[in-house]
Amino acid sequence: MYFMNFIPRTVESQVKKYLRPNKVVVILGPRRVGKTVLIQKILSETTEPYLLLNGEDIETRELFRRRSIKSLESILEGKKFLVIDEAQKIPDIGNALKLMVDEIPELKVLITGSSAFDVENYTGEPLTGRKMTFKLFGISEGELSSIEPVVERKDNLHKRLIYGSYPELLQSETNLEKHLYLKELVNSYLLKDILTFETIRNSDKIIDLLRLIAFQVGSEVKIPELSNSLRVSRNTVDKYLDLLTKVFILYKVGGFSRNLRKEVNKSSRYYFLDNGIRNILIGNLNPLDLRNDVGILWENYMVSERIKYQNYNNVLVYNYFWRTYDQQEIDWVEDRGGVLYGYEFKWNSNKKPKAPGAWKNAYPNAKYEVINPENYREWLG
Repeated sequence: MYFMNFIPRTVESQVKKYLRPNKVVVILGPRRVGKTVLIQKILSETTEPYLLLNGEDIETRELFRRRSIKSLESILEGKKFLVIDEAQKIPDIGNALKLMVDEIPELKVLITGSSAFDVENYTGEPLTGRKMTFKLFGISEGELSSIEPVVERKDNLHKRLIYGSYPELLQSETNLEKHLYLKELVNSYLLKDILTFETIRNSDKIIDLLRLIAFQVGSEVKIPELSNSLRVSRNTVDKYLDLLTKVFILYKVGGFSRNLRKEVNKSSRYYFLDNGIRNILIGNLNPLDLRNDVGILWENYMVSERIKYQNYNNVLVYNYFWRTYDQQEIDWVEDRGGVLYGYEFKWNSNKKPKAPGAWKNAYPNAKYEVINPENYREWLG
């Protein structure tokens, strides 16, 4: 059994490094991945006086209603370290923080947010050149590697393919507890962010859309088909998908094309940033030996873990899938510094397909590798 308190978070050292006077550090990530725990750990180790506020508290929002430097200074009461959890809930927080870091000498600011859409809107332009943004996800394979006993690794991997990697869920003793946690997570937390937008009136269509996407992981998503199934406009589908990526539920991947007319490059695939969310949405938390979608679970898990790895290691990369109209394809393509890397995900380690002929002909200098349960840990650092 591993516990959140004993799992070092990769971004912790990076956040501490960039906590500098007259700068704002932003931690973005979905709810319940440990943003509050992380800032509490950072605060427990600091020696300087700090002010900790919660943007969801109505009194906190009142404090920032007045925009004069004098009123903003009075909030701090002389402290030079300001921390705001869920800062996106404070209207126009970006301009307030800009004024504070510009006018209050030596002030350091750390904020968190559960919606990229909100936080970037509220802090984006006003804080240009004044902020550094980090993303926090569920516990990563890299973070687990330092604490997970080797003898438990296989069984724990199987559990994460089913239940995902939310920190609190990893502490749950029984499968029933995990089931109830995921159900509550979807209903009470993830949709909470989406439904705060004025244009979203109810959660029914969002849930239906997510379920449709859950059955299409690893396949191109066709907006007209989703539109017909949901009985909403294509623009609405596009808007919902955009929101779902900005609240860190889905990750969008486009098709790669550089040389061939027959390459698919105008469609997209969507992956869930957590396997447990995907599985609870389709109502299937059965163990692997009772499932017919293990390949999909493996592909989704590898993609979500690779995204964590790229973010935590500051990898400059563009991610794609690759497919031709005659059905030659590669699951995952990375363009790093102009060099192409193609990856195929196979749960069965005995299956080691060769790179498609059209890929080798079009991109003879590209790399190619099959990622399976035997070598995935090296791929994820």
